[in-house]
Amino acid sequence: MAPKQCPFEQMKGVFSSTFYLSLFFFISVLLLLKLTRKNKSKTNLNQPPSPPKLPIIGNLHQLGTLPHRSLRNLALKYGGMMMLQLGQRQTPTLVVSSAEVAMEITKNHDIAFSNRPHNTAVKILLYGGKDVGFEVYGEDWRQKRKICVVQFLSMKMVQSFGFIREEEVAELVRKLREASCSDAPYVNLSEMILSTSLNIIYKCLFGRQYSGDSDGRVKKAVKNIMIQITAFSVRDYFPLLGFVDDLTGKIGEFKATFEALDAVFDKAIEEHLTAKAHSQKETFLNILLQLQGHTTLTRNDVKALIMDMFIGATETTAVALEWSISELVRNPRIMKKAQEEVREVVGHKAKVEGKDMSGMQYLKCVIKETLRLHPPAPLLAVRETISSVKLNGYDIPAKTMVYINAWAIQRDPKFWENPEEFLPERFESSKVDFKGQDFEFIPFGIGRRGCPGINFGLASVEYLLANLLYWFDWKLPNTEPLDMSEIFGLVASRKTPLNLKPMIY
Repeated sequence: MAPKQCPFEQMKGVFSSTFYLSLFFFISVLLLLKLTRKNKSKTNLNQPPSPPKLPIIGNLHQLGTLPHRSLRNLALKYGGMMMLQLGQRQTPTLVVSSAEVAMEITKNHDIAFSNRPHNTAVKILLYGGKDVGFEVYGEDWRQKRKICVVQFLSMKMVQSFGFIREEEVAELVRKLREASCSDAPYVNLSEMILSTSLNIIYKCLFGRQYSGDSDGRVKKAVKNIMIQITAFSVRDYFPLLGFVDDLTGKIGEFKATFEALDAVFDKAIEEHLTAKAHSQKETFLNILLQLQGHTTLTRNDVKALIMDMFIGATETTAVALEWSISELVRNPRIMKKAQEEVREVVGHKAKVEGKDMSGMQYLKCVIKETLRLHPPAPLLAVRETISSVKLNGYDIPAKTMVYINAWAIQRDPKFWENPEEFLPERFESSKVDFKGQDFEFIPFGIGRRGCPGINFGLASVEYLLANLLYWFDWKLPNTEPLDMSEIFGLVASRKTPLNLKPMIY
């Protein structure tokens, strides 16, 4: 028989519950009073329309589990520019769902919209926001971005990594061949693509194969970080209730993800420092460590830049491929057309070569259409205004949080016929591209804070997809329709793994 709990322990439990409830009620009252005493000068500003707000939480309840979809629905009613209040924060939040407004921001106010706010997750996961993606706008950011572009992301460097892509994709094809001959009903293609992407970027960054993830901890961390960066954290919206994140284990989850990746980077750095006298191989990490001795880069700065390349080139590549194959499987006609092109271009060669990509124009259309319907970052990365601006006649204060809803813009029927349908043919005779000048198509962002890794990402996606289409036909494991549900994060990935049966062509 279990021992009876003593009266003192029972009283202590009751007291603890009562204390936290009373504290929560007291803080809620304080917040409500504070909100009712907002600075009246704000009422003099001509701000964009705003949906009705609730006390204390504002519009927070209207974000839902898929904010890019919820905000698009609100924009249909309140327009391409709308202002929200998210939680107790005094700073307003601007949501842009219009290509015209995105163009106005880039052409006339790009610097004013070039800052990045740091939420709780960014501070923990990205070395205090010292990476290129979230570094505050200024000279430090410019220098870090220049280092990444010149030393790793230029077209010359991307082409030099071609042999790495070929090696890792050949290994993926070998594993898929084995799986096609087995009795297994399907393979987890999502998992295999992520592993391949991880191996490619690891070799490019550190110059060797990654073999330390037998328990899948690193792959899990790579997926988690993209979700956690945009995850709801109480202290981001209700600072006085920040302790709740500790009680619920949210902060512990962030730290566990960070520690899994930080340990990988520390190990790689130590190995490079140890082998420095015996190796002449130039890797991105070697270059960063050399620059560290001649610049203000700290060890955490080096790891923050490695983190950007590591997660940016892994998860975004994997997600783009997942959605591409998903859409092709759902559309047999398009799948057949893409495969016929790839197989005609490659012919009977022993392998798909990088130079073959230039002849696969329909494949490029498939990728563009995938990026239109499934932009890797549906809300792009949140921005923050450096100064107050006048935007399309509205007053936007300094320190305003800004979300640019690429997902909504790229499904705007004003620019796209049948916008909800997967139709790669729309790009066959179109000059619309994702280089940042066509604002109805912005999967890689806009302006100076746009993604600098376009060349690297596209090279991996094109080569991987070409091989998957050349060597195999693909079959669903059952007759059920393919689940296309998504999980929101900095990158919007599939909710369920992509399970398919490969069949050797």
